[in-house]
Amino acid sequence: MSTEIFIKILLVTFSCFLFVYLLVPFVKKIAEHIGAMDIPNKRKVHKVPIPRLGGLAIFLGFLFGYMAFCKSNELMNSIFIGSFIIVITGMIDDIKPLEPKIKLIGQTLAALVVAVYGNILLSSISAFGFYINFGLLSYPITILFILSFINCMNLIDGLDGLAAGISSIFFLTVGSIAIFKSSQGLDFILCFIMLGSCLGFLKYNSHPASIFMGDTGSMFLGYIISIIALLGFKNVTMTSIIIPFTIIAIPFLDTIFAIIRRYLKNESITKPDKFHIHHQLLNMKFSHKKTVIIICLIDALFAFTSIVYVLIDRQLGYVMYGILMLLVLAFILKTNVVIEHKTSILEKLKRSK
Repeated sequence: MSTEIFIKILLVTFSCFLFVYLLVPFVKKIAEHIGAMDIPNKRKVHKVPIPRLGGLAIFLGFLFGYMAFCKSNELMNSIFIGSFIIVITGMIDDIKPLEPKIKLIGQTLAALVVAVYGNILLSSISAFGFYINFGLLSYPITILFILSFINCMNLIDGLDGLAAGISSIFFLTVGSIAIFKSSQGLDFILCFIMLGSCLGFLKYNSHPASIFMGDTGSMFLGYIISIIALLGFKNVTMTSIIIPFTIIAIPFLDTIFAIIRRYLKNESITKPDKFHIHHQLLNMKFSHKKTVIIICLIDALFAFTSIVYVLIDRQLGYVMYGILMLLVLAFILKTNVVIEHKTSILEKLKRSK
């Protein structure tokens, strides 16, 4: 890495970090003034009302970085317009919760702008010796791709610093891969704009958090992660598209498990519950802070494995992915993430003594 690239990374990351760090207290006051507060209930782990408009500060950090370091063109404009739709939808939801279908409409509109106006598409793929051109199906496939990332990050945002921490791991990992592959495109710049913005917000969002990012932040982070994934891994191999999912493996797996769990219970997949991975760790008597550290550490191991797979040795990468997946599977079988294990009568009697 040249000195020029290193200085550029430091400049982009630190300036966005400082901007968001200084901005969050003002956003907190705005949230308190307009009533964008997260009120405790039996499903949530915090005990006092907390402002939940922190995602606005992350978005404004992105906007600052966009104006300072990105060139204006149709591609970048489409990303900005889509992000604006996502943030407006999230802000409304943070002030007065929207029905899931209304949020889905906002998310879909943002994805449409990127696919149609920005022409950022997952248009073809090759796997196992076959090449498939999606044609007109590129549009719905791309929209589903973007929606999956948005909702993965939305679901994982349940503990102080968790969504911002996992997002930071993603941006640092993809940015590092771009550096070693000598690829300094738009995805490279966006990674370090977003890394700085997330770290600036984490100062206030780490446990005990004084502000939450809310749906404004979690949906926006999922949206930007999906865009970076499409920009940075858009060559047409199956493995290149899977890589972004493995970098944020825990949110992705948690979403899949939530869908399966709710299907088995004949519940709506949008129904909130307390059986997510972070809830299971809390039930195992890990503290709030340790739970976040454990999840981020596991996600960092998946991210490191992705670096090994892309840059060093694919076979070694496969082995490391396999070991990590076995560990996750063992955890799933032992907890209530997918199937709620009923406590036996004998265990209940032992506990009552």
